[in-house]
Amino acid sequence: MPISTEDKIHAVETYINSFSESDVDTIASLYADNATIEDPVGTPVRDGIAAIREFYTGAVANGAQLELRGTPRCAGDYACFPFAAKLNIDGKVTAIEIIDTFRFNDQGKVIEMRAYWGPENFVTD
Repeated sequence: MPISTEDKIHAVETYINSFSESDVDTIASLYADNATIEDPVGTPVRDGIAAIREFYTGAVANGAQLELRGTPRCAGDYACFPFAAKLNIDGKVTAIEIIDTFRFNDQGKVIEMRAYWGPENFVTD
């Protein structure tokens, strides 16, 4: 049975909250063992749970706080969601406006994450 919209949204909220709490274990638990992430799109794909865990260990180390900036959208086995990663860069709070997509398997695990952002998405908050 496909994952429900409610479960997809719950996964997105868990991801946002866990990242902000630097909880790599909970983030990793959202992913299937053979999942991939491409963050940002156009960079090398990280393949498998070990590579994903390594990526998030480094990503949370910068102290970014994530904040949803709109309602997640769900269609088929995907969820996409706009959010901002807020960072303190040179004493200024800077946000990177990002859109992520999660693709889920029937067990409710993320099998693919893609992050859409670039230099033009850095804004001073």
